[in-house]
Amino acid sequence: MTRGRVSLTSMDLQSIDEMRRNSTLICAPIMAESVDQMLIQMKRAKELGADIAEVRVDFLKNFSPRNDLETLIKQGPLPTLITYRPKWEGGQYDGDENKRQKALQLAMELGADFIDIELKVAQEFYNFIQGKKPEKVKIIVSSHNYECTPSIEDIGELAVRIQATGADIVKIATTALDITDNARMFHIIANLQVPVIGLVMGERGLMSRVLAAKYGAFLTFGSIEAGVVSAPGQPTIKDLLELYNFRQIGADTKVYGVIGNPVGHSKSPLLYNAAFKHVGFNGIYLPLLVDSAANFISTYSSPDFAGYSFTIPHKEDGLKCCNEVDPIAKEIGAISCMIRRPVDGKLKGYNVDYLGAIKAIEEALALGASNGAPASVSPLAGKLFVVVGAGGAGKALAYGAYEKGARVVVANRTFGKAKELASKVGGQAITLAELKDFHPEEGTILANATSVGMKPRIEDTLLPQEALKHYALVFDAVYTPKLTTLLREAQEAGSTIVYGTEMLINQAFVQFERFTGLPAPKQLIRDVLARNT
Repeated sequence: MTRGRVSLTSMDLQSIDEMRRNSTLICAPIMAESVDQMLIQMKRAKELGADIAEVRVDFLKNFSPRNDLETLIKQGPLPTLITYRPKWEGGQYDGDENKRQKALQLAMELGADFIDIELKVAQEFYNFIQGKKPEKVKIIVSSHNYECTPSIEDIGELAVRIQATGADIVKIATTALDITDNARMFHIIANLQVPVIGLVMGERGLMSRVLAAKYGAFLTFGSIEAGVVSAPGQPTIKDLLELYNFRQIGADTKVYGVIGNPVGHSKSPLLYNAAFKHVGFNGIYLPLLVDSAANFISTYSSPDFAGYSFTIPHKEDGLKCCNEVDPIAKEIGAISCMIRRPVDGKLKGYNVDYLGAIKAIEEALALGASNGAPASVSPLAGKLFVVVGAGGAGKALAYGAYEKGARVVVANRTFGKAKELASKVGGQAITLAELKDFHPEEGTILANATSVGMKPRIEDTLLPQEALKHYALVFDAVYTPKLTTLLREAQEAGSTIVYGTEMLINQAFVQFERFTGLPAPKQLIRDVLARNT
């Protein structure tokens, strides 16, 4: 197997097998203060499924180049990339440059598979070694930008400069200020005719690390454990392999994801990636930290970017990006799902929020019902339904309840927005401040469609517990945590509660079928969510 000019056939890469759909390697950063700790980490990295270990010798205390490098290279269970990163390029080393370069030369002589040298001193290093490079060793020449991601032209010029040094592998790492920055790196990776490591750092750059496999990058980095990273935004090896099915990503893999801000809490990647794998669908589902829905949609216009879920705060903005909107979504004024039609590339928006939430609430009401109402009549019919929030989720809940025959009250911090939504569903509007003293009739339903109570502010709640005793049923769209403060206090006050996870599951069934055209593996989706809440 080859990757550009770099042969991998001689390397002991444990995970390359016939089942892989890409040749992108997973490299585990090894960062410890002692050689023994590094060897333990390398063993763990191999167990987790890494292909290469990046040995960060700049983290070692009392580094003895010959002894330590020989031990790490000869006894390490993985092919080694030796990095001795100076402080001026984001590393730990703050000593003599000549000594640093001598150590890298020694690493080559001792049998390292790769060494990393920074572009700033690459020419100096090549002059220093005077062409004495073992054939086996590949030199990565790297550039790290911790401030931004330059233009395509500037990144392209940078790549040419790196190539001109004689680099075997080009490495460019930039920083994402916006998720659209990744597109420029994808362009470079896909079009450069030499092996490339192209990564965008930070949470907004996560997609560059996962989709490295789609665009043909030489490697991506995966940490041994969460939070212990060599650069911002690194996923774990476990997440790459188990959550994102990294080995199965190919050039033709379709990209899906949840567009939101924040989005790190979302369980959707767990559900959809497991479901895609279960049915053999060639897709990847990512958390997409988006600041502007319009910028994201216009930037990623390729047919391979095939569909999205929308969450707070982009449900209404997402609708404006659609070429066509389902009548129900248009009526609600917000979408929760967008599909790119394969025939013409047009974007169609749907709203399945109301389906997920209303179905869950109806099921809970039906369980407790004994009024002899005919099965064809919704248990919501005639009920007073108080929706908190007038954003995308609030609109969906208000519309869904109205369609089922409920009488709707909209409570919102801004009265004008509450009034606007209430008028569309023939309902009443109140402010959030008035909600505390609002004394509804018996059997009233309360539905939270705001982010109040979401991690990390899990102690926040909409109402004092005393006010919750007036409600027969309380629903919370927040599902991280599953049992929010609102739901816990409502349960203690005697109300029936409905978890936000039920809404998420019902949405997932519908969206999966829209994304794939296949029946949703419902029990699998339920099982995955149950294991992760």
